[in-house]
Amino acid sequence: MGRECVERLRSRVDVIVAVDLEAPTIDGTLGVACDVSDRNAVTALVAQVPEVGPLRALVHAAGISPTMADARRVFEVDLVGTHHVLEGFESLVVPGSAAVCFSSSSAYQVAPFVDADQDSLIDAPEASDFLDRITTVVTDSGLAYALAKRGVIRAVGRAALRWGRLGGRVNSVAPGLIDTPMGRQEFDQQPMMREMLERTPLGRLGQPSEVADAVVYLLSDEASFVSGIDLLVDGGMIQGMAQATMA
Repeated sequence: MGRECVERLRSRVDVIVAVDLEAPTIDGTLGVACDVSDRNAVTALVAQVPEVGPLRALVHAAGISPTMADARRVFEVDLVGTHHVLEGFESLVVPGSAAVCFSSSSAYQVAPFVDADQDSLIDAPEASDFLDRITTVVTDSGLAYALAKRGVIRAVGRAALRWGRLGGRVNSVAPGLIDTPMGRQEFDQQPMMREMLERTPLGRLGQPSEVADAVVYLLSDEASFVSGIDLLVDGGMIQGMAQATMA
C-alpha cells in the first residue's frame, strides 16, 4: 500500500522520499532507511527532509501485523513509531502540509471492548515505561495490533490540533481486508479473516490502489478542510460485521 501511494503521488509533489527499514530502490525517489520505532532514527530522517524542499505530504504506512511479531514489537512499531513520526515531522509543518497515517479496521472491531484504563495507556506512547506497562495488560499480538491501531487514530486526532495551529492537517485511513502480501499472510493464518470477507458487503478483497486513492484525496487540496478524521476503506466490512453481531 505504501508503494502504491508513492506511484499515486508522483505527479503531485516535486520530490518523493521513500522510507523503509532498508533504503528502498524505487525509480524517481530518494530512498532512505529508517526504523520508525527508533526515535533517533526518525530524528535523523526529519533532519534530511528540508534538504529536498518543504514538507507537502507525509504518508506513514509503516507497520507490522499480528503474525509478524509479539505484542511488544507490534506496539513498538505500530503505535510508538507513529508517535515518533508525527512528533518529529511537526517541526517541518508549513501551511498546506498534510499527513496521513495508516490505522486499521481492526481498531473499530476492538472498540466496544476497550475500557478507559486501556485508552489511557495507548494515549501515552511517548512514556518511557509505555511498552512495559501495556504488555503487562496485553500479551496477545492480535489484540495488541487492534489496540495499537486504535491508538493511531487517537494520536492522529491529537496531532491534528497541534499541526492545525501551524497550518497543517493530519488524518488516517483504516484499511479493511486488502490484497497485499501481509494481508494474505494474515488471511492464511487467521480463520476469522474468512468470516470477515464473507461479511464484507462488496464481497471481495480491496486493492492497494483503492487505499492509495483515499490517501491521495486526504492529502489533496480537495480535502483542505478535512483534518483529524479516520477514513474506513473496508468495503463496508465493519458494517457487515456489526449487523451479524446484532442478528
